[in-house]
Amino acid sequence: MNPITMQLVADKYIKMALEEDINSEDVSTNAVMPEYKKGEVQLICKEDGIIAGLMVFERVFTLLDPRTTVTYYVKDGDEVKKGEVLAVVTGDIRVLLSGERTALNYLQRMSGIATYTRSVVRLLEGTETTLLDTRKTTPGMRVFEKYAVRVGGGANHRYNLSDGVLLKDNHIDAAGGVTQAVRAARAYAPFVRKVEVETENLDMVREAVEAGADIIMLDNMTPDQMAEAIHIINGRAETECSGNVTKENINTIAHLGVDYISSGALTHSAPILDISLKHLRNC
Repeated sequence: MNPITMQLVADKYIKMALEEDINSEDVSTNAVMPEYKKGEVQLICKEDGIIAGLMVFERVFTLLDPRTTVTYYVKDGDEVKKGEVLAVVTGDIRVLLSGERTALNYLQRMSGIATYTRSVVRLLEGTETTLLDTRKTTPGMRVFEKYAVRVGGGANHRYNLSDGVLLKDNHIDAAGGVTQAVRAARAYAPFVRKVEVETENLDMVREAVEAGADIIMLDNMTPDQMAEAIHIINGRAETECSGNVTKENINTIAHLGVDYISSGALTHSAPILDISLKHLRNC
């Protein structure tokens, strides 16, 4: 995530998170620290994983006070170990206390997603299949969660409904069939947009190929069905597998020759990575 994205997109969500946590004031902090005092606190990892979201973590504090500084000993994408000091945050102790929970919420969530994603990506080593996320993200967290997937080694599917054409079962029902849905999408969407069609059986696969779909999603199919579908498509469209994907079967699916595997679990089921701010002291 670069500074431009941070200011144009992420800042508004970070500010909303801060406003959620600090309605009018931080009563606890103001009670024990009524005036400015400079201090520093260590960012410590409490379990092994992949770190992601350091810029977001820092931005929480600099939105509260631009004078806050963070000295990093790691960067996004690094493997971190239990007990490792990742950074030191220096600034107004009131800011360090008030921003702590929000900053850690972002960092723990994003690092958990990156850690889980990396574990799945490793299962695909030796194949040519790309791991994708989905739109199954936490409301208000999509920009952060999809960034974390990339840090973990995965890739992003479309960011939102404006980002690409994906004709799912209900779109196909609304249009009256696969062919009609693809034809309508071609007529409406700019020519630079690819058209992806979700298919649930081999008849739909055949129709999607004949209709000229660019990408065909094989949804909730068995490995045998996927193998037959890939044979039917025969390189005339890219292929994506979705549904019923687990760590136990993902390598088998990849070796069928599917181009992409999408997994909502990357964002909706990844546990957080336990990280804390500790050892606050006066400077």
